[in-house]
Amino acid sequence: MNNDIYQFSANNNSGEAVQLSTYKNKVMLIVNTASDCGFTPQYKGLQDLYEKHQSQGLEILAFPCNQFKQQEQGDDAAIKQFCDLRFNIKFPLFSKIDVNGDNAHPLFNFLKSEAPGIMGSTGIKWNFTKFLVNKEGNVVKRYASTTKPEAIEADIEKLL
Repeated sequence: MNNDIYQFSANNNSGEAVQLSTYKNKVMLIVNTASDCGFTPQYKGLQDLYEKHQSQGLEILAFPCNQFKQQEQGDDAAIKQFCDLRFNIKFPLFSKIDVNGDNAHPLFNFLKSEAPGIMGSTGIKWNFTKFLVNKEGNVVKRYASTTKPEAIEADIEKLL
């Protein structure tokens, strides 16, 4: 089995399968998101990073998740509408998934195993946990929900 992220695919917000190999040679920031969370304003920071660094090879992949206090209750269309109206995001938005438990998306199981949290925990604690992936598809670092996107910029620039 490959030890990079390119072995996975996920459905985008329109329900179409996207191979993560599409993002080969790009730096990726993969985030589990929610529309009704205290960290939801991070969408703006993510969009700012994307606008600043996308031309250099940054991709931000947003994966809505309703596993934390039901803070993402809408369907994919409602989530996209919220993101478009509130934050005008231009980076890829994927279909709503689970990030923990028996139904966790295989991509997130991989991310969690490659970059465990504090004290080696693999579970994702909350919305807006972020995973930084280098151009070779290797998970470099995991960031807590409280880490603002702008605080990750220096790490992203090193990989670009």
